[in-house]
Amino acid sequence: MPAGPLRFSFRLLCWLTVTVLGIAALAWWLWLSPRNGAPEYTSAEVQRATIEDNITALGTLGPLDYVDVGTQVSGQLLTLHVELGDSVEKDQLLAEIDPTLYLAQVEASKAQLANLQAQLADRQAQETLARLQAERQRNLRKLDATSQEALESANATLRSASAQIDAVKAQIRQTESSLKGDQADLDYTRIYAPMSGTVVQQLANQGQTLNANQTAPIVVQIADLSTMTVRTQVSEADISRLKPGMAAYFSTLGQPNRRWEGTLRQILPTPEVINNVVLFNALFDVPNPDGQLLPQMSAQVFFVNESAEDVLTIPVVALGKPIRDSGKPAAGQGTRFEVQVLDEQGALQARTVTIGTRNRVLAEVIDGLEEGEKVVTSGLPAASAENGRSPRRFM
Repeated sequence: MPAGPLRFSFRLLCWLTVTVLGIAALAWWLWLSPRNGAPEYTSAEVQRATIEDNITALGTLGPLDYVDVGTQVSGQLLTLHVELGDSVEKDQLLAEIDPTLYLAQVEASKAQLANLQAQLADRQAQETLARLQAERQRNLRKLDATSQEALESANATLRSASAQIDAVKAQIRQTESSLKGDQADLDYTRIYAPMSGTVVQQLANQGQTLNANQTAPIVVQIADLSTMTVRTQVSEADISRLKPGMAAYFSTLGQPNRRWEGTLRQILPTPEVINNVVLFNALFDVPNPDGQLLPQMSAQVFFVNESAEDVLTIPVVALGKPIRDSGKPAAGQGTRFEVQVLDEQGALQARTVTIGTRNRVLAEVIDGLEEGEKVVTSGLPAASAENGRSPRRFM
């Protein structure tokens, strides 16, 4: 091939390479350069809203008042008069234990008591006779018509008769006491409701043999569901922010849009350790007039640390650096911050605002902004915002 065409092809290839590299460099420069000097910002409007600073926790519902109803005597559960979910009144008959053995014990004690009372009558008659004989011997002794030995024997017989009466009376008291115990055991075979409420657990079945010699067997559990207690588990990082008396509310899985409200009643001092996490139990009560809340329901709980209604708010992400106060270094949780306000012409203006209640999303504006103004929430690189330079726009 002639040298001329080769040189021409080589030169053309070099020019094409230089042109492509130049276009690429120009495109890269345009990409990194600001366009028309107009940076892009994301802004949010200053609006009125209700804001809360909450401590969240998971909770479980349970009745405020409940009682485990058990049996104090052993035997077969002869009859169970209630079922799970039944409403019961105080002193209503709930169950019956087979009374055969206890009825026999009562009858035996009554028979023994009757026998002792008959013995007492006999001993009293013997005492009366012994008293008459002793009186006669004293009279005869005065007339010297009987011996001293006969008088002493009559007196001894009288004292013995009186002692036998005392012994029988003691046996009667003992038998009466045993009879009361036997009668109480017989009465315990009929189990009554100690309070009004709802049967929420049934732990024994009809026909089951119950042994009360070691622990009292539980037959049913009755709970008053008109007031429920929410037991929440709060982490040790948040427990110091809770105080008895603070407002609390929750929702359930079944009714996520309904809000039940209460007041923190108690923080239990003993924690629970679950998977090496220390959790404290916090309790509060809520009324349950319509019966929508049931035991063991799960609850998403919110403890209200601070709240403000119908106040000016801005997004937390709009807050800039904290402002130093009285010559002291600014703290991350300070109340005064710098924000960037976007005016109608699109220019930025640094503004100092005072912040009140805040949470992870919104912050209350006490002063420094007016309703309807716009604050920058993104588009300000940290270096540009701090140095007052115009930020570049990245497409």
